[in-house]
Amino acid sequence: IIHVGLSDAEILRLSQMDNQQIYKCTRRTLPFVLSKKYHGSTTVAATMYIAHLCGIHIFVTGGIGGVHRGVEETMDISADLIELASTPVTVICAGIKSILDIGKTLEFLETHGVTVTTLQQDNFPAFFMSDSRHRSPLKSNNVQEIADMIYISKQLRLCNGILVAVPNTFAQSDDAVFEKLVEDATNTALQEVEDKKIKGRDITPYILGRIHTLTKGESLRANIKLIHNNAKVGAQIALRLYNQQQQKQTQK
Repeated sequence: IIHVGLSDAEILRLSQMDNQQIYKCTRRTLPFVLSKKYHGSTTVAATMYIAHLCGIHIFVTGGIGGVHRGVEETMDISADLIELASTPVTVICAGIKSILDIGKTLEFLETHGVTVTTLQQDNFPAFFMSDSRHRSPLKSNNVQEIADMIYISKQLRLCNGILVAVPNTFAQSDDAVFEKLVEDATNTALQEVEDKKIKGRDITPYILGRIHTLTKGESLRANIKLIHNNAKVGAQIALRLYNQQQQKQTQK
């Protein structure tokens, strides 16, 4: 059974399970996990697909997957990007995880026709960091502009998703110090991944866990902050989109 939204008890139950008992579900693994009646949590790609089935137009996450560093050798590209190119759901996030190749990820999204915009700043954010130093393809000045864009996209019956990047406000108070802390931790974790020959779906959880340890919890505090901020912005956009749709229906 697919659960869209969980109770407090269900969240607690999942959090207390061993990692080996829970599958990381993307689109390709959903039939396997459901047929076996296993427990699973969904990636951005699978969440987009399920949201579309349910008629949910917007959802909020922390950060999306992307093109991994060293893609020339591994061809490791997140299925999140493929889903964004083929499923008309808007994803609100804090940008692309800084452990990935952000420049190549933005190029991939552009090539596949995905609308990418950043809220209130010219540069695209990098999950923990508010600024990746990569220019955002588009910039939206406020949440109403984003709601308008989603509405028009639906009127045009576009089949692609929309990616809305919200800069992480946690990182803006003392950017230079926090940026150096995260960058050093990321580089250390990436080297460990190579040395230990960690592959596939185990890479991202390992790196994020190591960043948490090496930053002495600062990355976790940043993560919690960005989730709260993303949720607030996502709710504001959803409300404005709903009001716009109601207004148009009234005018008919």
